Amino acid sequence: MNRDLVHLPSAVRARLARLGANTAHAAAAARVPPSDELSTEQFFTFWEALGASSPPDVGLRLATETQVHEYDIASLAALHSPDLGTALAKLARYKRLCGLKDMAIDTKGKEVAIHTTYHHAPGPMPPRLVDASLASLLVLLQRGSGLALAPKRVELTRARSDEPMLMRFFGCPLRFRAERDALVLDERLLSTPFVTHNADLLQVLLPSLDQKLAPLEQGSLVEQVRAVVARRMSGERPSLAKVARELSLSTRTLQRRLGELGVSYQHVLDDVRHHTALRLLRKEDVDVNEIAFLLGFDEVNSFTRAFRAWEGTTPHRWRDSISLWRDRI
Repeated sequence: MNRDLVHLPSAVRARLARLGANTAHAAAAARVPPSDELSTEQFFTFWEALGASSPPDVGLRLATETQVHEYDIASLAALHSPDLGTALAKLARYKRLCGLKDMAIDTKGKEVAIHTTYHHAPGPMPPRLVDASLASLLVLLQRGSGLALAPKRVELTRARSDEPMLMRFFGCPLRFRAERDALVLDERLLSTPFVTHNADLLQVLLPSLDQKLAPLEQGSLVEQVRAVVARRMSGERPSLAKVARELSLSTRTLQRRLGELGVSYQHVLDDVRHHTALRLLRKEDVDVNEIAFLLGFDEVNSFTRAFRAWEGTTPHRWRDSISLWRDRI
């Protein structure tokens, strides 16, 4: 259930080859097995090698030349949704069937940012994989709405490169060296109706998808919450509402689903804080006051009380005991 597997269908590799991509070289570099299932590291290696030996626009062309009948089932569910906002929510929900990754939809101010994170990412997403992912999302939204939608901007973690090519495709400003790879939309676009809406087809598709997703949700929801909390823990106490929004769930639904698994949000938050505190205390160059701040405690005394409940001692004494143990080795 929680195995590190990412799907790379042979049909996708065949389409890439037709576009001039050197899939044989990439498959050899990543040691792609006969099956469609790779580890995240293999998947990233495949795309790194593909980018180094293929035309620079290969990811963008993969998005435009993939036909609707070639869409995976999650994309079909999104395409036949009633509006753009619902389509994004369905993508975020059902893309988890394609591997251990999360598509987050962050709303801030009047903007909506969509970005994907892989649970077992060995490093940043390869640039051509980013191109293909963001371009495929935009093409799906354009096909669904029947409009030439343009993002408000595209955020990219890479250094400035391929700027004219990317601007021609996305038709919007680019922000390089960003904190994430994201497609940023005007929030007003969420209500855009889809001309491809097909309620009858959704009635057939969704029960099957929900049935396949159920075991993944039961086994990985706590992991997902832990990952979001850890990612957001940088001087603030990640709120339940923010975590729920990043997981494309309502606050009430997240509370209910965690309750069904026998845990609470506070329990998960405390557990992440506990393990993060131990990891940071092992680094002698990180001050205890700084650790308290990073974990979102209002003051160091609050952190000390929490740590005493976890370990039966204070952070300073725990660190001293670790140092003493190291000295004896």
